[in-house]
Amino acid sequence: MVARSFQVHYNDSTYGVDYDTGDGLEVFKIQIFSLTSIPPDEQKLIGVDENRVLSDDSDLVAISEKLRLVSINEEQQEKSTAENDELLKSDEELARMLQAEEEALLFQQYAAPEDNGKFEERLRPYVSQVLMYEDLQRQEAARKTVPIEELEEKALVSLAKEGNSTPSKNEQDHAFLLQLLFWFKQSFRWVNAPPCDGCGKETVFHGMADPLPSEIRYGASRVEIYGCNFCPIGSRFPRYNDPLKLVETRSGRCGEWANCFTLYCRAFGYESRLILAFVDHVWTECFSQSLGRWMHLDPCEGVYDKPLLYESGWNKKLDYVIGIAKDGVCDVTKRYTRKWHEVISRRNIITEPALSAVLANVTKDCRRGFTSQVLSVLEDRDEKERQELESSLHSTDNASTSLPGRRSGDKEWRKSRLECGSDESCSLSGSSCPVRACVDKHVTEIHNAFLPILSQFVKEEFPKSRAVEVLETLKRILVDLKKSPFKTRRATIDSVSQSPVHQLLPSFTELLNALSMSGKADADGRFDISLAGNAVKTSLALPVALDALDDTINNLNICDNFVEYSLCLPLLKLNRIHSGSVLASGEEIPLGIATSAFDGLRTSKWEEPNGARGCWIKYKVSDNLMHELVAYEIMSANDAPERDPMDWVVEGSNDGESSWHLLDKQTSQIFDSRFQRKTFKISCQGFLSNVFRFRFLTVRDVQSTSRLQLGSIDLYSRSS
Repeated sequence: MVARSFQVHYNDSTYGVDYDTGDGLEVFKIQIFSLTSIPPDEQKLIGVDENRVLSDDSDLVAISEKLRLVSINEEQQEKSTAENDELLKSDEELARMLQAEEEALLFQQYAAPEDNGKFEERLRPYVSQVLMYEDLQRQEAARKTVPIEELEEKALVSLAKEGNSTPSKNEQDHAFLLQLLFWFKQSFRWVNAPPCDGCGKETVFHGMADPLPSEIRYGASRVEIYGCNFCPIGSRFPRYNDPLKLVETRSGRCGEWANCFTLYCRAFGYESRLILAFVDHVWTECFSQSLGRWMHLDPCEGVYDKPLLYESGWNKKLDYVIGIAKDGVCDVTKRYTRKWHEVISRRNIITEPALSAVLANVTKDCRRGFTSQVLSVLEDRDEKERQELESSLHSTDNASTSLPGRRSGDKEWRKSRLECGSDESCSLSGSSCPVRACVDKHVTEIHNAFLPILSQFVKEEFPKSRAVEVLETLKRILVDLKKSPFKTRRATIDSVSQSPVHQLLPSFTELLNALSMSGKADADGRFDISLAGNAVKTSLALPVALDALDDTINNLNICDNFVEYSLCLPLLKLNRIHSGSVLASGEEIPLGIATSAFDGLRTSKWEEPNGARGCWIKYKVSDNLMHELVAYEIMSANDAPERDPMDWVVEGSNDGESSWHLLDKQTSQIFDSRFQRKTFKISCQGFLSNVFRFRFLTVRDVQSTSRLQLGSIDLYSRSS
């Protein structure tokens, strides 16, 4: 029993309750009933600090002393009233928006000038520009700079991590496009002020200059001049428009980025548009056959399929957003706004009927010479897109996804453009995560594969130094395999008879199997390792095996006495639970999602943007199998130690999450280094669960961050 003093808040009153937690939650509720007259079965008790409902006896021990009491009946009545109010508000809001739209259109007829050709005049240079993307020489030059096989591998691995091991061509193409976006984001350089051509130091803007003939050749109609404070040379920054030159320079601002990236998209056969926003930004759209629609891609931000980024994240006041492609132009503004009634009030360059006529005429010119069959396909797709834009216009925003302010460009420059958004540190994140499947069977297989290797070390009475030497040799072999082309991976161990791994080759078989590879000795004493199955499975497993090897080598080095009883956690990680599903209170999109906590990789992490003061992550076992949790490990992430978890509770459930059983509680845990793995044994034995929940209560430095992050969580069950 644990004697505790609770403060229970209900309506405007606070009740002090002294209670022995050993008497259980039901008796506690009866005591609350005597004070508040709320029947026990109508009580909902919520921990104020954790914002969590008390569900079982163990919560009385783990929860904070401040509790809030809610009457379930009153809550349901309030919820029903709130829903009705929200529906009424929604209807009223829609009516108001439609009325504002009508008024803006009426005003536009008088405020917007007659079509004087200026709108078309603004579009025509971009129409000519996108035709450069069709030039075969430019496309070939772009393709030559791309590590195609590397991106193909990453695309297939990304699909495999989602459980899609046999993707269709459309799915592969979609995944490759995203990897192309991420690669471009990393390989292209943003220019605030170019470094000095003489000394390489910082420069300051001095003004504009006329372009040189060599600059005009590649479409530079203007050149920025920058002076150096350390030498007399300075630098020129020609604003090139020819994407062929941009493939070479790989630098610029949003105009150059979108221009060059759209060429890359066309070079790989994607139907692409250059998107021109009259609020001084450009980006790309590609038609995704997998999604069956046009998809937004911003190479400057490395963001895709988030069209509300500019209005909701950057706080841009949009007016005209025009898509420009080789086969026509299209007004796509409605894709990028949920405030059309406000946007239309700012569209005062040209009336809507005149705008439609201009776009139709330009499109007609672009499609001149097309066959009737091609025209029919394009017109059908145009109509489908018009319907899509109209239907999405008044759809409800997904409030669970937080869209960031602008992240590309100098901070002061972004501030001057008012593009930082409401939260400068904001990133693309989700506060309402989907249930995600863990594709991590290979992680468990790799950990299990170290049993025969380490057992052989013990059997052969290898000293610790020799065991480490063998594992280092094995690591070099795996590194060579990882560097080789993923479709034809191969490595050779020369002079096997002289190698320290020779007598251990049989013990490596299980590890090679886990990597979907096999080994064979030839007559000359070489041992050849090659693919034995799905190449993507090998790509998925190799990084995990390398990280596991590093961890094993580290644990061996600090092992005091390497003998048979050493073959347990943390050195040997058997009976790891795998292939479950994960749900979390929040996650960073796309690189900090919840399943990253279970993928066995150091290069990934789960990041909860609002988790510093409390968050949770749940792991549900596949097929509802029951496991007795005997240990778990948590690894710190790659950076930001202030975000490390410090206090947490581990719970298990076996009744559909109706109640939770306390398995472990940790406080004041400090991770001394990055990628540090800590092992925790479960003292509470015998409780079977099919769902495990980690409630992280606070991070290492809650004053300096709003985030929680961790590198990995591994769960270990009792062997059957």
